[in-house]
Amino acid sequence: MAESMTVKQLQEEALKFRDERNWKQYHDPKNLAAALSIEAAELQELFLWKSKDEVQKLTSLENGKEKIGEELADIFIYLMYLADSVGVDLTDAAVKKITINKQRYPVDKSYSSNKKYTDFD
Repeated sequence: MAESMTVKQLQEEALKFRDERNWKQYHDPKNLAAALSIEAAELQELFLWKSKDEVQKLTSLENGKEKIGEELADIFIYLMYLADSVGVDLTDAAVKKITINKQRYPVDKSYSSNKKYTDFD
């Protein structure tokens, strides 16, 4: 079921879950942005102080992938809540941003480069 869900359908499921618990009253943009940041920090914590080999081991083990997946899901869910709260269509916003990034980072200047677009010659 989840494999065939669109972002919009997934967001509807998350909002239904929220609304069944009457949590929308707590989901103002400030608190959702904070929650999003906290969940991102929890993801970072999984990698904190680990060597490249330890990270590779974590990402190759099923329980490691599961922990990472749970944190990524928390981030994604809070992102959907925040988008709903401020009236942003995530799919539309992502498509627009990819278009902007294609212009900022043309292949001939950005290929195998870690420079920011403002630093291109």
